Order: sequence, then structure tokens, then C-alpha cells
Amino acid sequence: MTTTPTVPPVEARTGPDPLDEARGRRRRPVPPGQRASRVATTLVLVVVAASILVPVAWVFLASVKTRSEFYGSPWSWPLGLHLQNFYDAFVTANMGAYFFNSVVVTALALVLVLVVAVPAAYVIARYEFPGKSVVEIALLAGLFINVNYIVVPIFLLLLGWDRALRDLVPGGFFIDSLPSLALVYAATSLPFTIYLLSNWFKTIPAVYEEAATLDGSSRFRTMVSVMLPMARPAISTAILFNFLSYWNDFIISLTLMPGPQKTLQVGLLDLFQAQRAAADYGRLYAGMVIVMVPVVIFYLVIQKRLLQGVGSGGIKE
Repeated sequence: MTTTPTVPPVEARTGPDPLDEARGRRRRPVPPGQRASRVATTLVLVVVAASILVPVAWVFLASVKTRSEFYGSPWSWPLGLHLQNFYDAFVTANMGAYFFNSVVVTALALVLVLVVAVPAAYVIARYEFPGKSVVEIALLAGLFINVNYIVVPIFLLLLGWDRALRDLVPGGFFIDSLPSLALVYAATSLPFTIYLLSNWFKTIPAVYEEAATLDGSSRFRTMVSVMLPMARPAISTAILFNFLSYWNDFIISLTLMPGPQKTLQVGLLDLFQAQRAAADYGRLYAGMVIVMVPVVIFYLVIQKRLLQGVGSGGIKE
């Protein structure tokens, strides 16, 4: 005789099923007000993106058009790729030399500002010293000074230095000089860079420095080996903003570089004046593309770290 095993009764659930709750949340309709807000936000973003992308795309298309295509219809698609415009702008209009000057000035200014700002920001954020409050107030005051308003005093100051060194350097050193222009760029962007980096260093827990000190690390080695890798998002953000400021500058470069040496923005103005008189707009728009492409490439390279810096906001304890 075989006996059938008895299955113990399943206890009835006293509470709601979590899966049913999850399904209910997924199926819950979106309130009309929230749906309208989402639609309005999407439309605003689309309009803003179109207002930026459409002019940029039009400049790229215009840069490969011939002169006759502009006279026919400037809004039509190009009939072909007239790459001669880029050659004329880069070589004939001397935009290649201006491009090289801008690269040198921007790279040198970035190196100078980081060499000074990173240690200064680290010391301000992590150490106490006499006069620290005065330094912080001076940095905050520097954030509110627009360098374009003081470019004439800077020019007169550098001109006076050139006159004082006339016997040693007859041709001058501070006016119409790429290193001098890079030095002015770096000096005027120090308040913003130090302020940004010091606030980031303050968010990093002190336990990392304490552990490095117990391992026998010096203060300088701790800053370089421990703190700087953690501050990469903030440093990337500072590099991007300073790069855009240096690369797109026009007023300072125009004032401090009155000679034949020019940066790309000032050279673009000369190209605009020349091509407007010659009615050759393809070469002009090719020059604009030469100015824009490095900015787009630089942003694509650094965008990941930039988004990390904006979204994470530092390391919290």
C-alpha cells in the first residue's frame, strides 16, 4: 500500500504582492500636468539645439561652395566639395600661421595656469596659514573683474617694461610677443581656476592624505600622486573653460599683438574684411571652420571628464 505524501498547506499572504505593486507603478498614468511639462521641456531643448546646430551646419556647407553658388542661392545645398576654399584660407590668407600662433599661445597659457593654480588651490583648500582669508577675498574679487576692461592698463604696463628694457632687448619682449600674451591669459584666469580647484579639493576626504602621510609620503608627493588623480574632473573642467577663453579671445590679442603676428581670431577679422571686399565668401566660411573645428575636437576629447566633474560634484565622506 503506497501512501501519498501530504503537502503542507501554503500560508496565505497577509501583505500585498511586491510584483503586483511594481506592475501597478509601471502602469500608473502620468499626470497631465507632468506630461505637458515634459513636452514643453523637450520642445525647448529641441529649439535650443536647432538654434545652435543649424547655423554651424550652414557654415560648414557654405565653406565648400563656389562664388557663383552664393550669388545663385546662399541657402541651397553645395553642388560639390570645393576644397580649394580651405587651401586659400589656410595658405593664401595666412590662416595657417595664425592657427599655429593660437595653438602655441593656448597651450603655453594652459601649462602656466595649471602649474600655478593647482598647488595654490591645494594649499588654500587643505592648509591654514597667515593671511589666508585675505588671499581668498582677493581671489573672489578677481572673479568679478572683466579682463577686457583692464586690457588698456595691461598694455601700458607692458609697454613701460619694454621701454625700460630697451637697452637689453631693442626689439621689445612684452608687446607683440606670444609668450607675453600667454602670460597675460594665464594671469587673468588664475582667480577662476584657483577658485574652482580649491572648492573641489575641499570635498576630498582627509583620510587619503592621512594614509599617504603614514606611508611616509611628502606633501608634494601626496598632492601629485593622491590628490591630483581624484581632482581630474575638476582639472578637466578648468582646462576646457580656459581653453575656450584663450582660443576665442579677440580683444586682448588685438591690443597686445599690434604687429604682423596675429592669433586666429584677429586673423579671421582680417580675412573677413578682405573677402567682403572681394565678395569671395567661400574662403571666409572656410576660415570660420578652421576656427571652430579645434573647439569641437577638444570638447569631444574632454567631454567625459567634464560631465563627471559637473555631475559628481566631488567625493563626499
